[in-house]
Amino acid sequence: MWRALVPAIALVAGMLFATSAETAQGTDLRAGRRVELTQLIAEQERSVGRATTRAVTLQAEVDALERDASGRDGRVGAVRTLSDRLERQVGLRPIRGGGLTVTLDDAPRRPDGSLPADARPDDVIVHQQDVQSVVNALWAGGADGLAVMGQRLITTGAVRCVGNTLLLYGRTYSPPFRVTAVGDPARLRATLEVEPGVRLYRQAVAYFGLGYEVKDEREVTLPGYDGPVRLSYAEAVPQ
Repeated sequence: MWRALVPAIALVAGMLFATSAETAQGTDLRAGRRVELTQLIAEQERSVGRATTRAVTLQAEVDALERDASGRDGRVGAVRTLSDRLERQVGLRPIRGGGLTVTLDDAPRRPDGSLPADARPDDVIVHQQDVQSVVNALWAGGADGLAVMGQRLITTGAVRCVGNTLLLYGRTYSPPFRVTAVGDPARLRATLEVEPGVRLYRQAVAYFGLGYEVKDEREVTLPGYDGPVRLSYAEAVPQ
């Protein structure tokens, strides 16, 4: 039986080797898969961008129809007045005022590529919890609105990190990461000082050389969120 099996196994193995060689054409198949994954991510980002643009265009058409109808129907006008007030509260309208910008950045690379003493690769990059801690502190400090990398952050949004890149509303960003808030700068700074996650990050800044900067903004404009809103129903919280 072995006399028959050994040649058969050798034949199958040879066929597999030949198929791999023909497919690779002298290249690294695994490297090809990495390139394909990168291309897939880029294509998905473009797809999200096209879908978002389409959604914004359609929403603008709906708004135009609503404005036209509100001039002819008092009931539509009353509902639109109420919705305008709610849109400002949830971040769908631009906001302007004083505030501050917090910038977080990876530690600069050394010329020889080495890491600081006792540091691991994860110690010298900004993580999701670092950005989230800054966001939490600014909200706790009474911010009237926030923007992350120029995008308005609303309650349906979430800060996510994939490796050392930031994922927000289907778009990816590389460091440095910027979080801008409109509010009382003194109060915002005070909450940044006491937020546990921010304090831990500042220790890493001192030890591993990560970037951290807080800059007062005399007047800054945050754009309104213009992406799709997934909530079907919403109710304003009583003051």
